[in-house]
Amino acid sequence: MRVGKPRLVFISPVFLFPNDAGGKIRTTNILRGLKGGAFDITLLSVATAAQERDWAHEIGTVCDSFIAWRPAAKLPKWMRALDLLSNLPVNIAADRTRAGIEAVRKIAASGNFDVMVFDFVHSAVLRPPQLDCASVCFTHNTEAEILQRHAQQASNPALRWMWSSQYAKMKRFEGAALRRFTAVVAVSERDAKFFARDYGISAAAAIPTGVDLDFFSWCEPPAMSRDITPTVVFTGSMNWTANIDGIQFFLKEVWPRVLAGCPEARFQVVGRDPPASLISLASTCKHVEFTGFVDDVRPYVHAAHAFVIPLLVGGGTRIKAFEAMAMGCPVVSTTIGIEGLEVAPDDHYLCQDSPAEFASAVLSLLCDAPLRNGLSQRARHRVEDKFGHRVAAQVFEQICLRALEKHRA
Repeated sequence: MRVGKPRLVFISPVFLFPNDAGGKIRTTNILRGLKGGAFDITLLSVATAAQERDWAHEIGTVCDSFIAWRPAAKLPKWMRALDLLSNLPVNIAADRTRAGIEAVRKIAASGNFDVMVFDFVHSAVLRPPQLDCASVCFTHNTEAEILQRHAQQASNPALRWMWSSQYAKMKRFEGAALRRFTAVVAVSERDAKFFARDYGISAAAAIPTGVDLDFFSWCEPPAMSRDITPTVVFTGSMNWTANIDGIQFFLKEVWPRVLAGCPEARFQVVGRDPPASLISLASTCKHVEFTGFVDDVRPYVHAAHAFVIPLLVGGGTRIKAFEAMAMGCPVVSTTIGIEGLEVAPDDHYLCQDSPAEFASAVLSLLCDAPLRNGLSQRARHRVEDKFGHRVAAQVFEQICLRALEKHRA
């Protein structure tokens, strides 16, 4: 019998650093909260030699030991398009690399670990047929639901067919994969209920969406003056389809209405890899800036008067909402943009779905300092009360401990 702490290996199909996407941020916060707790933590992840070297300090903050497999060579677009013919959804097929499969097989065969955590359902494609330990899947989204929403939003028949096909494949894969785990971690009670209803998974348990309250410190929204431009901000990876669709909707349908009411307003989109199509669209709009990748989003959010989440599709929870609330920037969101988060409209944020009403909510924040400040303070208090990242990590740890007990039983 092994003495000491039980050993947990956390398998990530993406390298976590820099923390430039919501999933990376959430996973990093969970791992930092787990380290030093009930488990000895090994992180098994794809990484280049340069990433291992350049991010060695950050890696050391999230695990006790790190093992890497090397990424596969990037395929040309025409070869990646062939994944559309696969039985797997395209984003799952892309994660199914020989190096990843072999790295997970080797870890599993060693018999040195008590719990294996697979990050995102995508990583389940690397899982061996049999495991002699407890297994946990950390789901950040309801992946099939995202694809279904893309299909419902698509106006082009070919795109609608493509999204519908991917939805059908993902629903088969996601349900079958999740049913093989000892436990499933969801990021909201809504997602846990989805897994129970659609896949018959009774072992799904929700964790709160956690945010680092020390890092994302609160600041009162800036006061308006001649020298301060009314500013609206969005943060998020701009190579994610849901963000692209949301910003396209905002630029086409909402932003012209905002400018009609506040001609001097500006809109900043903070996030890596904006596509050429969006940059071209923005060139036809006034006062729109794409920053691309930035090392730190905090200065942009602290300088803004409104934080927008204009998403029309999505799944899981948007950690960016709690980061903005923690920093004191009042939020305007669609229903889907704030979905799964335990916050109240008009008390902690403003919620609107139609272009005209969304624009009106943004204008109200740009023009009404008491409204801005009230939302800012109440939202920060709400996040402090329930959503610190240490709380989320503690709940996650308990789920893993219960999975270990269940496996041993």
